[in-house]
Amino acid sequence: MTTTIHVHSHTNPEGIYGFDARGIAKRFRHAAIFGALDALHPGEVMRFVNDHDPIPLLQQMQARYGDAVEIAYRAREPEGVMIDFIKRA
Repeated sequence: MTTTIHVHSHTNPEGIYGFDARGIAKRFRHAAIFGALDALHPGEVMRFVNDHDPIPLLQQMQARYGDAVEIAYRAREPEGVMIDFIKRA
């Protein structure tokens, strides 16, 4: 008997992965965000949505990743932000 196992690569053809921080308990947010960033491959993007501008998070990211993660605001409004975090090679 032959068994076929299909392997899923968990990649998105566009290379953009959504991350909505609004649904994550505040005490777990930064750990979840860093875990998601660590899982990105070079050239992939995490499209981050939050209910406020995460200045302390961005400072922590700069200290942790330096130039390895590019930060690009897509929307910056009083009701929330959308930021693309782009993993560099």
